[in-house]
Order: sequence, then structure tokens, then C-alpha cells
Amino acid sequence: MSRFPHGASLYGGLNTDPPLPADAPTIGFKLNHLCLRVRDLDKALHFYINLMGMRTIYVSNTGPMTVYFLGYPQTDRHREHLDEFAKETSMETLGLLELFHIHGAENQPEGLYGSGNTPPYLGFCHLGFCVPDLPATVERLKANGVTVVKDIGTATRESIPISEWENERGMGVEVEGTESVMHPMFKQIFANFVYVQDPDGYYVELLPQGFKGPDKDAA
Repeated sequence: MSRFPHGASLYGGLNTDPPLPADAPTIGFKLNHLCLRVRDLDKALHFYINLMGMRTIYVSNTGPMTVYFLGYPQTDRHREHLDEFAKETSMETLGLLELFHIHGAENQPEGLYGSGNTPPYLGFCHLGFCVPDLPATVERLKANGVTVVKDIGTATRESIPISEWENERGMGVEVEGTESVMHPMFKQIFANFVYVQDPDGYYVELLPQGFKGPDKDAA
């Protein structure tokens, strides 16, 4: 059960986080990147570079594996001169994606790596990207053979990544007439999001840029 009121969007949660003084030992910490194991590097690079628009910052063949760091150029100059973008982008830049390709993985069958959404190996849920034109992005991905798990306008319980395996164990079960059912406000918000799958089956959530979510004052 949740400790939070049903349907409430609480900015700051219950405001119970401890203070963060200027001399705290974690000052300067940043969430820098996320790393995904990939089976077929070419397919992964096609998805994240050609379809999602990321560009290469750094590559290293370490011997047993090759690692790719990808990011988004933020200026016209960097978009025009990708070599300068790569050289001038610090590895401390926020929002990077690392693709982790273990040599020989490409010779293994598809489905080698769990996506985090397939029982019983649950854990990782999704990557999240903001895009300026969500409908156009979804149509372009569909035209390129990308699997759309949840489309725009869909906001059903079945479209949430909660598996039957979890339901069978009493997790995430909806009971009509109780606060366990999807709240109407969440359905309204969730309808704006899209889930697609990358070549390794990882879920990629697409959000419309400028989407503000629930009104902070109302929340």
C-alpha cells in the first residue's frame, strides 16, 4: 500500500527529505548517465542515433567489450560540427546514454538480455525522452518498424508495465470501488505518454516537450 493520498500529485512528496546544507558531503553529485547492455550494436546505434537523434561523444574498445557514450548536441554549431561536439562535450554532461556491447553478444539469440519488464527478471522500467512533436515522432518510429507498446491516448490499466506475474502475487491489483484503481487524474496525464521498445526490448518512454503535468497549485 502507498503512504500517499490516492491520485494526489505531491511536489516534494510529503516534504520529509532531510535538509541539504551547503557543506553536505553529496554537494556536486549529479545523475550523469544510464548504461544498457546491447546484443546487436548496429541495431542499437541505428535506433538511438538514426531514429532518436543522439550523437556519438566517445567510444572505447576495451578488449572484452566496446562502450559507446551518446548525447544530444545543444547548439547549432555542435549540430553542424559533430566532431567539435564530441571533443567539447564533457563526460560529466548530464543525460548521457552508454551502450555496453560485450563482444560476441551479437552471436547470441535475440532476447539475450532482459528488459527489466519481463518476469521473473523485473527491475529496470524505462528510459524517458522528451520530444517536441510527439505524434510525428511516433509515426516516424512506426514507419521504421519500431514496436509501440503504448500509443498516444491510451491510458488503460493494461498499458501500465505491471505484469500478470506481479498481479498473481498480489502486487498492483485493482479492486473496483477502492483506491487501488487508476485515478482519473493519472489516466489523463498517462494518456500523453508513449512507450516504444528499442532493439533489445528496453522500454523507451516518450513525453511531449512542454508537458507540465498536474497544476502545482491545485496539487
